[in-house]
Amino acid sequence: MENLIQLVNKIQRACTALGDHGEESAMPTLWDALPSIAVVGGQSSGKSSVLESIVGKDFLPRGSGIVTRRPLVLQLHKIDEGREYAEFMHLPRKKFTEFAAVRQEIADETDRETGRNKGISSVPIHLSIYSPHVVNLTLVDLPGLTKVAVDGQPDSIVQDIENMVRSYIEKPNSIILAISPANQDLATSDAIKISREVDPKGERTFGVLTKIDLMDKGTDATEILEGKAYKLNFPWIGVVNRSQADINKQVDMIAARKRENEYFANTPEYRHLASRMGSVHLGKVLSKHLETVIKSRIPGLQSLINKTIIELETELNRIGKPIAADTGGKLYMIMEICRTFDQIFKDHLDGIRPGGEKIYQVFDNQFPASLKRLQFDKHLSMDNVRKLITEADGYQPHLIAPEQGYRRLIESCLVLVRGPAEAAVDAVHGILKDLIHKSMSETMELKQYPSLKVELGSAAVDSLERMREESKRATLLLVEMEYGYLTVEFFRKLPQDAEKGGNPSHSLFDRYNDAYLRRIATTVLSYVNMVCGTLRNTIPKSVVYCQVREAKRSLLDHFFTELGKREGKQLASLLNEDPAIMQRRTSLARRLELYRSAQSEIEAVAWER
Repeated sequence: MENLIQLVNKIQRACTALGDHGEESAMPTLWDALPSIAVVGGQSSGKSSVLESIVGKDFLPRGSGIVTRRPLVLQLHKIDEGREYAEFMHLPRKKFTEFAAVRQEIADETDRETGRNKGISSVPIHLSIYSPHVVNLTLVDLPGLTKVAVDGQPDSIVQDIENMVRSYIEKPNSIILAISPANQDLATSDAIKISREVDPKGERTFGVLTKIDLMDKGTDATEILEGKAYKLNFPWIGVVNRSQADINKQVDMIAARKRENEYFANTPEYRHLASRMGSVHLGKVLSKHLETVIKSRIPGLQSLINKTIIELETELNRIGKPIAADTGGKLYMIMEICRTFDQIFKDHLDGIRPGGEKIYQVFDNQFPASLKRLQFDKHLSMDNVRKLITEADGYQPHLIAPEQGYRRLIESCLVLVRGPAEAAVDAVHGILKDLIHKSMSETMELKQYPSLKVELGSAAVDSLERMREESKRATLLLVEMEYGYLTVEFFRKLPQDAEKGGNPSHSLFDRYNDAYLRRIATTVLSYVNMVCGTLRNTIPKSVVYCQVREAKRSLLDHFFTELGKREGKQLASLLNEDPAIMQRRTSLARRLELYRSAQSEIEAVAWER
């Protein structure tokens, strides 16, 4: 079971090193989930003396006013033999064997964080003490509750201290060690008052009475120690600390503990309680209870850690990888991001992601509908047919069939197809452009590099524009081919023009009768419809080949070519990441490392169980 307390000690130290010590965070903190014993008491309640009695050493700063101005995480490690020593987490390679130096370092480290103006800080100091004379135990010594600010302190310090104490003891995993002096009315005890507010049923609170030996003659604390007054779930424990005179005389702790035991054993009012009184008993009770609580919390800790690891990994993936330091690394990183974007773009076209189906809708609905809307009938009205046929004949009427007239009529109709063909090209270009913007928004890495996003988007759109121009040229060429060279079989199947009809004496526009002209218009319309049917199939092929296929194949080729010519500074300008994102990534990565380490440690202990 001792491994459990050591495990929590290790995780707490790691939490503090990462700044994860219970302050507000977007992510749940591991510190908050770890069981801990928070030592609470008012000024001059004997709180420091209780801790020193448990440790058996003088090591805490003393003086008037607020002495403890930062939380002190005190981790006691029982060793089998050897000399006692102490270590601070902020001085990992230094062992303190003189505990007067420990006291001075606590004061100096407090000043380094808070300054010498007697201010307070929530950043804890971690102190580990290794001794054969201690039990495995972790305590958090909090600043003493006070009612008045002293000179040099802000007026808010009274409330600031209370808020700090409350932030520790209101957590459900916190065990409260409430220190109260027996020579004062317990109803006015700061420790009991604030403990009752956060733990009204006393389920997490251990009550400790100090200064029992200093009570007025004729009074005693029996009713409290027996649990008859101010009842808690756990028995009250009384202690007798060294007096100020003893401290001044540097009375040995072993001698002080012996005198404490003799006091309870020899005082009639407390003799029947002697076996569960004193600082030694207090340390054992707290150690055993802390072990039990930690054991019960292991499943919950594992669940929290596993859940938080997933959240941290998700957030890190969302933020993206850190920027490489060298030029080659930057180029590789940019190209990887671009490839990710390019693949997302292709996924849209290939149906893995939505959007590509809109291109088919252009070919299946929009383009055929625009062809149907072409008004060939009006273009082939009697007046227009007569006009084009007679103009094509010139000064001499045709002999058999009005071939030139047919050509002009067909060409004048097929020229109208250019409009729907160009519209189809533009429609597909617009869809591809939208898919580029959509793909960029779905490429998570681009969100952290706005300069790269702008330049990549501009390069992709420019590439699409070149493809549109080529597609338009190829598509219009298909239309021109149709009216540039007519299908011979169509003309061969035309009936011979045996009789044109009409009166040669009439004007040029009246040479042909309506039936003859109507037959010409019907034939031309039939041919144009046949060609439109062909173009309905070939134009989509041309558009797909020149735009869609080409976009999938070489959308970023030109951008990659230009990218390879750039120097390190130019590449770095594309990766000008927000410093806040860089800082957050570092923080998340360090926290993820902490949680993975904790996961491994807890699983190892769980297997031992």
